[in-house]
Amino acid sequence: MSHRIYLDHAATTPVIAAAREAMAQGVALWANPSSPHAEGRAARAALEGARRRIAAAYGWTGETLLTSGASESLHIALGRSVLPRRIITAVEHDAVIRAAGDAAVAPVDAAGVVDRARLATMLDGPPALVCVQWTNSETGVRQPLGEIAALVHAAGGRLLVDAAQMPASGEVAAFADMVALSAHKRGGPPGVGALLVRDLALLSPSGGQERGYRPGTENLPGALGYAAALDVAEPDHQPLRDRLDDAILRSGGEIVAAAAVRHPAIGSYRLRGVKAAAQLILLDGAGFAISAGSACSSGSMKPSHVLAAMGWSETDGREVIRVSFGRDTDTAAVDGFVAAWRQMARTTRRAA
Repeated sequence: MSHRIYLDHAATTPVIAAAREAMAQGVALWANPSSPHAEGRAARAALEGARRRIAAAYGWTGETLLTSGASESLHIALGRSVLPRRIITAVEHDAVIRAAGDAAVAPVDAAGVVDRARLATMLDGPPALVCVQWTNSETGVRQPLGEIAALVHAAGGRLLVDAAQMPASGEVAAFADMVALSAHKRGGPPGVGALLVRDLALLSPSGGQERGYRPGTENLPGALGYAAALDVAEPDHQPLRDRLDDAILRSGGEIVAAAAVRHPAIGSYRLRGVKAAAQLILLDGAGFAISAGSACSSGSMKPSHVLAAMGWSETDGREVIRVSFGRDTDTAAVDGFVAAWRQMARTTRRAA
């Protein structure tokens, strides 16, 4: 196949040129940033510069802990929070579910939005750390952070936001007490991310680097690559997503959470009667890379807990695919995908 179109940016994004160049500079600064000699001090200066740029991209004035990615950031926040309780939502990423242990689970409505009345009731009692994925990685549904933050803070709790899927924005700084981030979702390298923390007193330290909250030598090339990626603005994909939504509807498909506020670069679609696994194979053969649900769960093709929480049956949920855009996605890519999707729909309907 001579040309392929990548539409799985919610799983990971290509490392952009600016990030690759910055990583090469980081490799040249090979010394350990914790070393006291001149080489180590030069590496430390570069690392702290990257840390400041990452924080500035999110308008963050608190602490910035560099990690291996959002999953580790979430594990640190949920595992070391000094608050006596944890609350997560029913549509959180698998990394949150694994890290949250016996946390209470707040339900969502049919659109995948947190039930604020139920959450308010659950907040009665000792202070809780509440974890919310700002934009759902499977459906693109955006949570009303302002409303949720108001409830959490009024009850004496703290809000942890998984913002891995969201472009850099100062908006999150107005609401969150901690924020989990990942470079590879934003055009940076894999294996690096950050945990933004309003006040380190929210976490119990473990010793080592990163102010004593994460042991291990810092990933200087990764941090520089991440900072460089955040310096490059991301396009507005809303017109492309609207174009895709309209084409899917006119072709007999179904949009997941169509009535909800959704991320402009993520869309989930159902083709009735055709399993997602079959759709992935057919579309891959036609030259399109997409997925079914989040990358952490689609490999096993297990039923989506996100769709189940929204009231979808297992059968219907297994007919949903995800399409997600990146910096290089254009109208031609969307139109090409639509043509392939329509051909797949016609072929499978004739077969049925």
